[in-house]
Amino acid sequence: MLASLSLLGWPGGAPALSILIYHRVLPRPDPLRPGEIDAALFESQVAFLSRHFQLMTVSDAAAALREGRLPRRAACISFDDGYADNWTVAHPILARHDARATVFVATGYLNGGRMFSDTVIEFVRLVPGPVLDLASVGMGRHAVSTVAERLQAISALQVQLKYLAPDERDAQLRRMLAAVPVGALPEDLMLTDAQLRQLADAGHEIGGHTVDHTVLTTLTPEGARAQVAKGRDHLSALLARPIRSFAYPNGRPARDYDAGHAAMLKELGFEAAVSTAAGVARSGADPFQLPRYTPWGSSITMFAARMMRNARMGRPAAVV
Repeated sequence: MLASLSLLGWPGGAPALSILIYHRVLPRPDPLRPGEIDAALFESQVAFLSRHFQLMTVSDAAAALREGRLPRRAACISFDDGYADNWTVAHPILARHDARATVFVATGYLNGGRMFSDTVIEFVRLVPGPVLDLASVGMGRHAVSTVAERLQAISALQVQLKYLAPDERDAQLRRMLAAVPVGALPEDLMLTDAQLRQLADAGHEIGGHTVDHTVLTTLTPEGARAQVAKGRDHLSALLARPIRSFAYPNGRPARDYDAGHAAMLKELGFEAAVSTAAGVARSGADPFQLPRYTPWGSSITMFAARMMRNARMGRPAAVV
């Protein structure tokens, strides 16, 4: 089957850059994290990518794109947020295939922090059933008798919190946890400083992702600049190297970032930025709005077919 999916029919003759989004790589599947890949599937995907694509870091790929030297089938493996398993689980797999990734880090969660979305997942994992009642804090009542119902509750709560300002979001999380106490939540989900240095020393690129993973369009221009610059400076000081690339939190053009944010990144000295608009980057692509997509698929056949489909899409959405 893989022979028929060797990508000899890769769309068009011009070079194309595929950038893939990952977050966590779990040691084994987690029913409450169905969107996260596990180690076995990640290994098969990395093996496939390293066989059929030239794998690059985002900054190196953006430079090759600008300079007209991008390989015909180029790809980047990127991770968002800064999870500890990027080092403990993903890195050994990448190393076996001599592959380097780009890890976009929200610096405010290093060393024992927890993303709001993970707080919701781990909270819902622990609450007793059959109903999670958060009406007293304005977050509704949710059935949690089954895994499917818990997944629905997680999604509903995350949607309510996603676009709140960081201080308001954190306050609402505290109210939620006080309303239904569940005990201690995990504090080892995110990278430590030492793990982040190990990733960088192993050849992986470390990129910016703000401090608190705040959607830039929810902030004033000054607030957005502070989030980006503070995160960049933290990483640069920690790693003693420049931070060349950036991932927009959430990353949807126009809704989550705009042309002003792209211009700001250039002013701040970044060389490339990635969105979450589907498609591939070809000659003439804006290096500050490079498309990325999540490689869904439980088999390599499906993975390859969806990569082909993504490459056949028209020019990805962007803001001007």
